Amino acid sequence: MLKNGCRVEALQLGSVAKLELALAVYMVVAWRLARLVRLGRTHPDLAATELFTEAEWKGAYILAKKKPPTEPPTLRDVIRQIAMLGGFLGRKSDGEPGVKTLWLGFARVRDFVEGVEHMRQLQDSGQSCV
Repeated sequence: MLKNGCRVEALQLGSVAKLELALAVYMVVAWRLARLVRLGRTHPDLAATELFTEAEWKGAYILAKKKPPTEPPTLRDVIRQIAMLGGFLGRKSDGEPGVKTLWLGFARVRDFVEGVEHMRQLQDSGQSCV
């Protein structure tokens, strides 16, 4: 997970202390991704709201230029949608998405969600969004 998904080896940080701090953050990210992959395969019909915020699962659909469903989708549907944002093709013979495509897609979703939240804060404070 840390090697393929988070690409820790590519960080090339200058000191052990910096590497330890980066690993502490990446361990949390890696744990969440591994949990999503495992639960997506073992409990695909679980409600997506159990593991994703509303902004995350809706953001995945919006980034894919699809209308978000009115009812929360299944965990499998959201994981596949996020993985497609990371390059997963979702063909019949492809199987379930792996860690790398989920990592790449989820990074896009998180950036999108943070951007939307920042826009809302600006609007609430009366500042211009442009």
